[in-house]
Amino acid sequence: MTSWVYCDTSAMAKRYVREAGREALMRALARRHVVSSVLMPLELHSAFSRRVRNGTLATVALPRLFQRVAADQQRWTLIETTPEILAEAESLVEIHPLRTLDAIHVASARVFQQRMQMPVRFASADARQLLVAGRLSLQTHPIGP
Repeated sequence: MTSWVYCDTSAMAKRYVREAGREALMRALARRHVVSSVLMPLELHSAFSRRVRNGTLATVALPRLFQRVAADQQRWTLIETTPEILAEAESLVEIHPLRTLDAIHVASARVFQQRMQMPVRFASADARQLLVAGRLSLQTHPIGP
């Protein structure tokens, strides 16, 4: 049986930048297929570019990071932001203290789990996302700060 891990951007960024939580992410990825929102690669580009601008990442590292993300993206299952997912995300933000993109990630994972009819592990470094994902019957996998 295929085992899935849904990675939000806060988790997946640790694959590319050495920081707290990287080991937990690598354990979550071991022998699992990655699923995420189609927005995650764009969020990674934004996060890495922001780190260059604030001086916590060398400018010369950026092209290599973008190449690695593009290569890895070929192996990921990326969930389109459909009207169903947007409606689910809207419902989530009405009840839970989630930001827009965080709600899209949780909604994407939930809809994917329902469609697959099998457990999906939700990996994130965001405590609010993990709390909501757990309340929605997703298995949670905290990935450090």
